Amino acid sequence: MQIATKRFQYVDYLWDKDKEAALRDDEVALLIYRSNILGADLRITNYGGGNTSCKTTERDPLTGKPVEVMWVKGSGGDIGTLTRKGLAGLYLDKLRSLKNIYRGLEFEDEMVALFNHCIYDLESKAPSIDTPLHAFLPFKHIDHLHPDAAIAIAASKDGEAITRELFNNQIAWVPWQRPGFDLGLKLEKAVNENPGIRGIMLGGHGLFTWGETSHECYINSLEVIDKASAFLNDNYGKRRPVFGGVEIESLAPEARRKQAARMAPVLRGLASAYARMIGHFTDDERVLEFINSKDLRKLAPLGTSCPDHFLRTKIRPLVLDLPATADLTNLAEVRKKLEAPFENYRKEYADYYERHKRPNSPAMRDPNPVIILWPGVGMFSFSKDKQTARVASEFYINAINVMKGAEAVSEYVSLPLQEAFDIEYWLLEEAKLQRMPKEKPLSRKIAFVTGGAGGIGKAIATKLASEGACVFVADVHEDRLKETVSGFSRDVGAGSVVDVTSESSVREAIANVCLAFGGVDIIVNCAGLAISKPLEETTTADWDLLNDVIVKGQFEVSKAAVEVLRAQSLGGDIVNIVSKNALVSGPNNVAYGTAKAAQIHMSRLLAAELGKDKIRVNVVNPDAVIEGSKIWEGEWAEGRAKAYGVKVEELPAFYAKRTILNEIISVDDIANGVFVLVGGHLNKSTGNVINVDGGVAAAFVR
Repeated sequence: MQIATKRFQYVDYLWDKDKEAALRDDEVALLIYRSNILGADLRITNYGGGNTSCKTTERDPLTGKPVEVMWVKGSGGDIGTLTRKGLAGLYLDKLRSLKNIYRGLEFEDEMVALFNHCIYDLESKAPSIDTPLHAFLPFKHIDHLHPDAAIAIAASKDGEAITRELFNNQIAWVPWQRPGFDLGLKLEKAVNENPGIRGIMLGGHGLFTWGETSHECYINSLEVIDKASAFLNDNYGKRRPVFGGVEIESLAPEARRKQAARMAPVLRGLASAYARMIGHFTDDERVLEFINSKDLRKLAPLGTSCPDHFLRTKIRPLVLDLPATADLTNLAEVRKKLEAPFENYRKEYADYYERHKRPNSPAMRDPNPVIILWPGVGMFSFSKDKQTARVASEFYINAINVMKGAEAVSEYVSLPLQEAFDIEYWLLEEAKLQRMPKEKPLSRKIAFVTGGAGGIGKAIATKLASEGACVFVADVHEDRLKETVSGFSRDVGAGSVVDVTSESSVREAIANVCLAFGGVDIIVNCAGLAISKPLEETTTADWDLLNDVIVKGQFEVSKAAVEVLRAQSLGGDIVNIVSKNALVSGPNNVAYGTAKAAQIHMSRLLAAELGKDKIRVNVVNPDAVIEGSKIWEGEWAEGRAKAYGVKVEELPAFYAKRTILNEIISVDDIANGVFVLVGGHLNKSTGNVINVDGGVAAAFVR
């Protein structure tokens, strides 16, 4: 096979010859390298989709003789992030010998357990269902990918004829069949019947390509994908307007995001009728082209074709029959309007399940939509966590690309519903779901933490994230905010600069958390500052600043957040970080202590008012959190030291000695107090105050 090093037009050539030279004696390392650079381009394959392999000669640890071993991506992995731990290493001769005991298509699922008897590398990831698809092909390096361009051809009515003509019979065609042992035999047969071919197109599914070296395999994959992409690109708009032409125009970008932010919590609440979900929003141009088109109502109900697509997106989306400019002032009214289409979607999904279920099918899963399309605005996706919701969105964009390409050159053909059901409710897929790790206490929850970039707030944000929550950090200090958010992965943390004294700034931040994660569940009011002065030295500016940040800030954040909580109708938690000073009188503290007292009573008032909405409002009262706390920097520490007649460096020990437990309080202690209130064990507790102060008798609430 001739190796081309030309620049590709529709895929990125990322191969580094120096990297290849450094790995030249390690074929498995080259496999991982090839996999990672293939997975880096979503036009080549989507997250978790496809698999790659190589075959090497190794020393058998029992006989000492050379044996042929196949290394292939294991079950549930992703080639873009693949490491050696994600590979399954299997004896090739044992895999091929399984043909001797294969009992036919009806029994092919039983073969999966037998893959474990073929394992060479005892550190192997569990072998995937696609293992025989690689084992039965006689090539050293193999890529099985899900490029949009290839699937567009594979999912078109004339896909087989197009494939043969476009690639001059160098790519064979194997009709749709569920992945498994039998499909592996079909691929082997296709190679034997078509000597010299460079790949195989799987009807409605994807692409197999290969090579004698890792680089040759990589080039072959890129050349085939690039050629398919060029063919589609040359045909867009020739046969008919893309997606039949434009039906409606999109709102302007800022208006789209504003509408999406208002709508997201309503959709999240409705989509969480079975289990709480995390959301993702995109107004990607590819999405807008599809959802604004004349073909939307024709194509969206057909569903997706590639198994990887609908396993993550459900077989079809929910399309909102709502103008992009709809009035979203009253979210309760909006929710009422959308309850019927959501209920219809659930009923249709239940009917789909009942019509296609097998005697041994798993119980019906969540019937709510994963993908929601709003013409003129964008696409929402909802799943158990942010990564899964984001990936579902990426997969539906892949599906859009497939439909666009198929319609450009032929006619899009989706997977028959029974085939789709048999994949979605495949017992092997169910077993994979059952092996998923147990969710953390705050999984599926979204936390909004003010003052979250320093001291106590940062510790709270970190704690909630470690317990499974998505965290949105709000802080007035931009540099500290960026540093804090950078410590979280993109699917866990986000944030924005917020001035809690400004209603517009707070509402913008709440809109941003709705865009980032779909809504909010936990609000932690931690933004604050401290000024310690005698009465005669306390200025009006000091008084206004403390009451604006601490009292007004808590009011503005709570008011804006409650609107979202009510729109979701999922209940929620507000936790206010107050102070021992709200309950205990001390010297040189009139403005700060008064603000804290107002803060704690506001908490009681809100607890009484919001109980009907299942929104719990509780308080954590710290005291003397010096370690890592920003308010102890500068004048506050000096003021408190002066008030008590000690040196600044003596404050931690001074405060510890005056407590019942004689303990120094850390920011992590306060974070743990917040978690106690929101972690699930105190779901019937509201209006309470938890003192985390080492025991200050004067601050006992009762």
